[in-house]
Amino acid sequence: METHSHLLERHAEEVRTFRDEEKDRLRFALGCPFCDDGMERTVNPRGREAGFLEEFHREITLVAFDLLLYHLQASHPERIGLPAESIAPTEAATPGGTR
Repeated sequence: METHSHLLERHAEEVRTFRDEEKDRLRFALGCPFCDDGMERTVNPRGREAGFLEEFHREITLVAFDLLLYHLQASHPERIGLPAESIAPTEAATPGGTR
């Protein structure tokens, strides 16, 4: 909870929400601070309400940070204070890939 609170209070502006006009999808994006990998995902693929991104911005931001934490744990464990071999390969897979 402390990590999520810190991320939300200090780094929420790093999560970008937008409408992909070409695909008519609501999306979010967040880059990795250590590599060129980042996460970009569709938010609520069935809903396209005009105010959805604003109304659920906090929840979308928390999901983006969860994905970033999975990525950091899998790809940069030593940079965040974990031993490099602390995670088995099957556990290290980021849900949905990275881009």
